[in-house]
Amino acid sequence: MDFTISDEMKMVTEAVARFVREKVQPLEQETEANAQIPPEKLAAVRAEAQALGFYALNMSEEVGGGGLGVLDMCLVEEQLGQTSDALIRRIFGQVYPMLEQFKGDLREKYLFPTVRGDKICAMAITEPGAGSDAAAIKTRAVLDGDHWVLNGSKHFISDGDIADYIIVMAVTDPEKRARGGITLLIVDKDMPGFRVTRNQPMMGHRGYGHAEMTFDDVRIPKDQILGEVGEGFKVMMANVGGIRLGHIGARAVGMASRVLEMMREHAATRKQFGQPIGEFQMVQQMIADSAMEIFATRMMVLNTAWEIDQGMDPRDKVSMVKVQASEMLGRVADRGIQVFGGYGFTKELPLERIYRDARVTRIYDGTSEVHRMLIARSVIKRGLTL
Repeated sequence: MDFTISDEMKMVTEAVARFVREKVQPLEQETEANAQIPPEKLAAVRAEAQALGFYALNMSEEVGGGGLGVLDMCLVEEQLGQTSDALIRRIFGQVYPMLEQFKGDLREKYLFPTVRGDKICAMAITEPGAGSDAAAIKTRAVLDGDHWVLNGSKHFISDGDIADYIIVMAVTDPEKRARGGITLLIVDKDMPGFRVTRNQPMMGHRGYGHAEMTFDDVRIPKDQILGEVGEGFKVMMANVGGIRLGHIGARAVGMASRVLEMMREHAATRKQFGQPIGEFQMVQQMIADSAMEIFATRMMVLNTAWEIDQGMDPRDKVSMVKVQASEMLGRVADRGIQVFGGYGFTKELPLERIYRDARVTRIYDGTSEVHRMLIARSVIKRGLTL
């Protein structure tokens, strides 16, 4: 297996890393303190990112994106992971690959404006009674003439408060559900009956909204769907692997690498009992364990991403990456605070924010417990296939 990264991708990742370090990280503290990205500064940095071609890198060149495959995108996501999710979303775009399944006039109405950054899309799947078990959703749409009539509710919807349109997963055939009874409907923000009821305050991930929303007899044109009727669950599952690898796996590697670099510098300069704390074996162990875990996780991410690019379906590996990356980041962030001592617990360093932000990665996109269950079932049925 060839692990060589092309010169072109080296240039791209180095450019993104420099941009994140010089332009994006300086916005972190103000964003965290105010739970909002400074609008004027955001507009300027985002425009610069777009001018450099850093927006919607995961989308195909055919629709105006950067054209990166899953593996190359994971290399970029490592660099994006060195800042907060809020800033990544606003500056580099949260554009879902499944949007390329829009057809006809819907491509002009939704796809191309989203790739350009003119529109914001939110994905509404989670409900109070359906988290990791997405097929258990109760939001329902019934066909009435030329319109779907949508009723139900969603919560924890990232960007739901500011989105121009929402992709809503709804049951359209209760008898089939995940086997062909779920459809992805498109709700415009100004449709009668659609309402954002509140933003749910969160422990971390400050700077963007997590909305609760309701749908009361929302009438949606019959053809305003993503993919085909009844194929919504399949569309989601076909895209979720690459999203999990990039947004959780690769970003966790990037954020943990940032923490490790902070630990390294502090261990070399902070002195106690007449010597740098990096000379103490307990500190060395925390640094060594972090380095090993980051390396192992990175190899898992890149191997799995490569398999997806080859047309394979490594869903078991995606689950492994999801568990490994999210839990690795939590451990590294915890060690980082320990190495910095009381200073690491203050808000003067990004460590306490990283510690809080890391915690939810073990929950969203399927909890660690659910992914372990899926991995175990697969191993019991087919054996370990690597």
